[in-house]
Amino acid sequence: MRTEAVDRVRTVFALFDADGNGVIEADDFELMADRVLDVTPGAPDARRSAALSGFRAFWAALAGELDAHGDGRIDFEEFKAVVLAPERFDAAITEFAEALTEVADPDGDGLIGRADFVAVLTAIGFAAPNVESLFEGLEPTASDQVTTSAWAEAIRDYYRPDLAGIVGDRLVPALTTG
Repeated sequence: MRTEAVDRVRTVFALFDADGNGVIEADDFELMADRVLDVTPGAPDARRSAALSGFRAFWAALAGELDAHGDGRIDFEEFKAVVLAPERFDAAITEFAEALTEVADPDGDGLIGRADFVAVLTAIGFAAPNVESLFEGLEPTASDQVTTSAWAEAIRDYYRPDLAGIVGDRLVPALTTG
C-alpha cells in the first residue's frame, strides 16, 4: 500500500469524523450530506436525493464491512482497511462519486463550474487552497468548468491504494501544488 494512499485516506477520515471524536459514525455522514445539500440549492430534487443516498450508501458500505460489534463506530485503522481495498469498496465509491458530481452539476450538462466545485468540497471540509489546486489539476475548460466524469474518476482514484502522483493528492494539505 502506497504512503500517498494512506495520506489521502487519513485526510478524508479526519473530514468524515465531522464531530472530531476520533471515529466516524452515521451522524457524521448525515452532517456532511446536509452541508453539501446546503451549498447546492439549485440542484434538482432527484440529484439532491441521490447525493443523500450516496452519502448513506458510503456509510452503509463501511458499517457493513467493519462494524462487527454493531456499535455504529469506525476508527481509522478499520476505515483504512476497507476503503483501500477496491474489491470491497469500489461499488460504494462509484455510487458516492457519481452522486456527488451530479449534485454539483444542477443543469446536468456534465460540467461543473469552479464556484460549485469549491462550494461542495469545502462543505465536506477540504481546505479551499487544496480544492482550488484540485480544480486546476482537473484541467478546467476555457469557461472555467471541469467535467463530471473527470471529477468522478478523480474521486475513485483517490481510494486506489496502488496509485501515487494523482490529482487527488492535491487534497492532502502537505501535498498541495499549484
